[in-house]
Amino acid sequence: MTVPAFGLGTFRLKDDVVIASVKDALASGYGAIDTAQIYGNEAAVGQAIEESGIARESLYITTKIWTENLSKDRLIPSLKESLEKLRTDYVDLTLIHWPSPGNAVSVAESLNALLEAKAQGLTREIGISNFTIALMQEAIDAIGADQITTNQIELSPYLQNRKVAEWAQAHGIHITSYMTLAYGNALKDEVIGQIAQKHQATPAQVILSWAMAQGYAVIPSSTKRENLQSNLGALTLQLDADDMAAIAALDRNERLVSPDGLAPAWD
Repeated sequence: MTVPAFGLGTFRLKDDVVIASVKDALASGYGAIDTAQIYGNEAAVGQAIEESGIARESLYITTKIWTENLSKDRLIPSLKESLEKLRTDYVDLTLIHWPSPGNAVSVAESLNALLEAKAQGLTREIGISNFTIALMQEAIDAIGADQITTNQIELSPYLQNRKVAEWAQAHGIHITSYMTLAYGNALKDEVIGQIAQKHQATPAQVILSWAMAQGYAVIPSSTKRENLQSNLGALTLQLDADDMAAIAALDRNERLVSPDGLAPAWD
């Protein structure tokens, strides 16, 4: 199994808002949903999935282990709680959400606990999120690159994270991009707007297509059904070499997510 190229993100969405978003996305043809323990919405996501009536095996569900649950004693019990909330026997992918602050729990301990969760059938695949090159190397040393399905990182036209993405891809680790639209900032970009006009597409479709063209998975979120449906158009939009070069030139290393006490020393 591999991470679907296109999925629904649920960061910052809660309660009835996330239920509506997930149901609308599934009704529009989405097959992948991304959540996390710290989002506080796993139960609502599980309710929406169940009420959608879509067969579990048709979906790809990702959740992420929060930092306080990274130890070998807490990881599996916390994942079982997540499964209960999500109303499923397994998730397709479980990620370490952030590296343990101050390396309180080693990468090796967390990833070996995740491997055990996989062996128990609680998750089909495992991976990492917000890992730098040094941390990815630690992960590879601990369990081997073939066990690491993806590294989910902030990546947008304004933060192209090439060093990390290229290193990951060279070592066989797939990249999932979050915050791909840069909190909506990139939607207003003049260059993106011109490319969108050229292809009779939306700015969001252009950005998502740009990321997928580089082999990254994307997980945009929206609370509007029309945007959820429209974003799917990125799957069929073909950007040309000029478009890709123009977007490549927008990189300005503008990081939006770097929480104090959590963020590693970025590359």
